[in-house]
Amino acid sequence: MIKLKGAIFDLDGTLLDSMPFWDNIGAGYLKLKGHNPPKNINEILKTMSLEQSAQYFKREYSIPGSQDEIIKEILELIENQYRWEIPLKASVIPFLYGLYRNNVKMCIATATDYELAKAALERLKVAKYFRFIFTCSEAGMGKDEPEFFIKALELLNTPKHETMVFEDSLHAIKSAKAAGFPVTAIYDKISHEDWEEIKTIANICLKSFDDWKKVMLP
Repeated sequence: MIKLKGAIFDLDGTLLDSMPFWDNIGAGYLKLKGHNPPKNINEILKTMSLEQSAQYFKREYSIPGSQDEIIKEILELIENQYRWEIPLKASVIPFLYGLYRNNVKMCIATATDYELAKAALERLKVAKYFRFIFTCSEAGMGKDEPEFFIKALELLNTPKHETMVFEDSLHAIKSAKAAGFPVTAIYDKISHEDWEEIKTIANICLKSFDDWKKVMLP
């Protein structure tokens, strides 16, 4: 076991296997409303905000209701997934238990809504491992800002050089490194195209948490 005093965990794509849901939310919503989504629906919606997506659904598929009502339906779909469906990634529980047993202080640092993150962690019986959940909303900034991770560390109160950030996305890995943290990258299919670049930035790269026992910090 690598000796750490702190660990800052991303949620989606790192601990939760939620990215397939996010990657298919547009198709899922259209199917829910009785429509067959086009094969390129993910590409169509990729750069759209929630408001723009609602406008698209209304314009192209004549979804009944106002834009705000469509947004509410999408948000309810998201909420239901976090509260009832989204699973953990492989081997998360034994990995977290191993850190907990070694007195590593852990927290969640996520762009996900606080209540949804809390609901998922409690349902999956891993909330007990984390001191707190820190969100981008609370920080007032996104994960593209290195300061986000500094703020999380201030709450965790562990030495930076002995606090590992666990992330799956390239932009967050870059920010955590820029803030001076050691970073472990967790592979997720949605970041597949970035994986080669991620491997040049992160201190440790894992295809799954099972691989942790195979690596050692220099």
